[in-house]
Amino acid sequence: MTEEFLIAVAAGYLLGSLSFAVIMSRLMGLADPRSYGSGNPGATNVLRSGNKQAALLTLAFDALKGYVPVLACAWLGYGETVAAAAGLAAFVGHLWPLFFRFQGGKGVATAAGVVFGLNPLLGLAVLASFALVVGFTRYVSLASMVAAVFAAFYQALIWGLSPAVWALLVMAALLVWRHRANIERLLAGTESKLGAKKS
Repeated sequence: MTEEFLIAVAAGYLLGSLSFAVIMSRLMGLADPRSYGSGNPGATNVLRSGNKQAALLTLAFDALKGYVPVLACAWLGYGETVAAAAGLAAFVGHLWPLFFRFQGGKGVATAAGVVFGLNPLLGLAVLASFALVVGFTRYVSLASMVAAVFAAFYQALIWGLSPAVWALLVMAALLVWRHRANIERLLAGTESKLGAKKS
């Protein structure tokens, strides 16, 4: 492994370890998102606090921490392999953050940031797939998993096999695994739909 590879991976992981759901909640005087709702430190759970601004900021910064390491590697001329590894490291950092007792989120926004960083056209295709599944099913969790899997498929089909494909495959596998409780609820027909009122 080259020095630049190790530095990029370490920097990506450390940036990914910044749990913006917790950080934004603390800055805005809200409860720790790990203490209510789903317990997931992500934008969706922060939204359950009733503070839309905190949720939007969490979403934006979680996406940026996936996007920035990839973009930085491109600017530094490190190549696709290093950029893909840095993005994957940021995603892993979100799932198991060093600074927050390794209690992280599901990684949807961070994965989206990585995808847009690696290939903006791929990002648009994945975003369209996400929107399509949400539009038909209103299941955000299902759309997130489908979009993650399709990201690797689109990249391989349209742009060919590359280091990005392998990083996207690993992210998709981890993202689906983190959604295993959602999968159980989807199979049981108890998963919440977007816009559905809770009884």
